[in-house]
Amino acid sequence: MSDLLEAIRVGLRPAMGRLNLPTVVKTAIPPGDAAERLFVATQPGEIYFLRNGVVETFLNISPRIIRLGAFGGGYDERGLLGLAFHPRFSSNGLFYLHYSVAGTQGPGALPESFSPDPCDPSTLNLKWVDRQTLFDHVDTVEEWMLQPGSDPQRRRTLLNLIRPFMNHNGVNSLNFSPETGKLVLTTGDGGSGYDPFNLSQDDMEIAGKILEIDVDQPVFVDDLPAVTRFSELPPSVQGMLTVIAKGVRNIPGIAFQKINNRYVKYTGNVGQDLVESIFAFEQYLPIPVAQLVQELLPESPQDQERFINFGWRGWEGDLPSLIFQGCTEDSLLDRKSVVYYSEVVLTSLLRIQPLTCYYHQDPRPDKFEGTALTGVQSYLGTDIPGLTGSVVFTDFVRRNQMRFSDRKGVLAYTRERTDCVLSDYRVIEIDYDFGSQPAYFVSLGTNQAQTRLYLGVYGSSNVTDFNLGTVYEVVPV
Repeated sequence: MSDLLEAIRVGLRPAMGRLNLPTVVKTAIPPGDAAERLFVATQPGEIYFLRNGVVETFLNISPRIIRLGAFGGGYDERGLLGLAFHPRFSSNGLFYLHYSVAGTQGPGALPESFSPDPCDPSTLNLKWVDRQTLFDHVDTVEEWMLQPGSDPQRRRTLLNLIRPFMNHNGVNSLNFSPETGKLVLTTGDGGSGYDPFNLSQDDMEIAGKILEIDVDQPVFVDDLPAVTRFSELPPSVQGMLTVIAKGVRNIPGIAFQKINNRYVKYTGNVGQDLVESIFAFEQYLPIPVAQLVQELLPESPQDQERFINFGWRGWEGDLPSLIFQGCTEDSLLDRKSVVYYSEVVLTSLLRIQPLTCYYHQDPRPDKFEGTALTGVQSYLGTDIPGLTGSVVFTDFVRRNQMRFSDRKGVLAYTRERTDCVLSDYRVIEIDYDFGSQPAYFVSLGTNQAQTRLYLGVYGSSNVTDFNLGTVYEVVPV
């Protein structure tokens, strides 16, 4: 199919500069305004918007954000991770935030890094015990309101989630569905590697799921508890939630494309060691959380089929999850063993197939070796004709770029096929000089009509290196 994907070259036009790491890029019409504005949320907690060419501060919640980069040399996956505007934001002023809460730092769910051993059953099915003590942090999802002439104010808390590890909390994790009008939350599997507690496949765990939240329900709960399982939520909050999908490792948001009065959903699953995956699905049956909690019955294959299932942790994209072992006789080779063979078999018919995949090791000369998927968006514009109707995605940085200045992210695209065959993809060439600094591609956004693309770029992989971010508009050349 590669001959059907034409070569595309684009340019970049700076829209906002000297930002901290940009996690969310999207547009909205503020209350009392007549024009659609570009909004950018940063991982440390600032939200900016662009009005008449001037960058203005919309909100700064950095005091509410957990201390970032305290461990691991400055790299962190916590912070301000989600921003979504209510479909009637221009009239009701409501918007939603997902962030990691200051003062909630814990010791983590495991005393040391997790490494499964296919030959040692004791490493394959660990249990997360003492969850109120052994956790990394708490994430919150909140509703805020902007009224003309005043600063934004927090209105209510929708969820407080206990997270076992620092990573896999989702990014660009809040988006409204134009199909249902509900707020969609994408949660990662909780972190570490290989989902040590298999939270993503457990129907009762909030981690590793895609949820819909009916924010139009007037549910206000004082002192909402921090939880990990749906059954721990107050009944009124359970009534706001439905589950769309499970088997999620980590998702950089969800995008919707309207085609002939139907909506196709695009999302990605960040890989472990092998492959990055983009998925597309149309039909799904959202299951009310209150129904899940009421049943509390052992799962059967029929029960599992009712969710969209991305297959993790048994499957990593289109491949079974594997563990790597180096080959001593040749440092360029390695041995790969299936980690969770039984889970591979159990989920083989239940999971949906990826739309496309790209790999961490790839010998094909026209491809690239990826690191981590950071954005998936639909493009419906006509300014870049070759991209019209396609799915555009970004990768953090190409692998094996040894020189610091050579480290650049990747912009690529794919299209849906109707013959149930894995789609090919093609790299989009970028006509722009980033200079002598790295350019990690950390986010991808669009305007409301999906006719413009915005690329978030950072000059470091560490959130503690400040003011190295730029948001560009992707433009034709």
